Amino acid sequence: MTAAQADLQTPHTELPEAPRIERPAVADGAALWRLAKDSGTLDVNSSYSYLLWCRDFAATSAVARGAGGEPVGFVTGYVRPDRPHTLLVWQVAVDAAHRGRGLAARMLDALAERVAAEHGLTSLETTITPGNTASERLFASFAARHGAAVEREVLFAGEQFPDGPHDAEVLHRIGPLTL
Repeated sequence: MTAAQADLQTPHTELPEAPRIERPAVADGAALWRLAKDSGTLDVNSSYSYLLWCRDFAATSAVARGAGGEPVGFVTGYVRPDRPHTLLVWQVAVDAAHRGRGLAARMLDALAERVAAEHGLTSLETTITPGNTASERLFASFAARHGAAVEREVLFAGEQFPDGPHDAEVLHRIGPLTL
């Protein structure tokens, strides 16, 4: 029997449905907090802040929902008050079971397209702690997909943080965007 014949006789399991990407709701706040906590790399904010974020910044954030509707990833962001065409991405997290499938990039692209349509987005900013290569790759590939340059500068030096030693936060400014 050839491999092709075996394929015809072997039932194939379907790949899981791709997560839906949409605006978060307040009811998602607890799940976003858990995803951040379980990420192992993000600074975890209070659970209250994730609830508030889902209420006040839902228009500039995204949640990826698994087949059962549960959050399996998120991107939080806000439009900078002094730069109304700039989206600052605060956090990106993907559940461990959904990593390695391009979900973070899909969420980031979907969010940028939505914010561009609603706010005239021309640039995106994020801060990345030195050594976070996954985030470096995510935002470099985002810039490449959208024909944009990346500028880097230290936003906050480590000694500026009042809670003890901290790595510097490097601002990555991506733009102008082609969306």
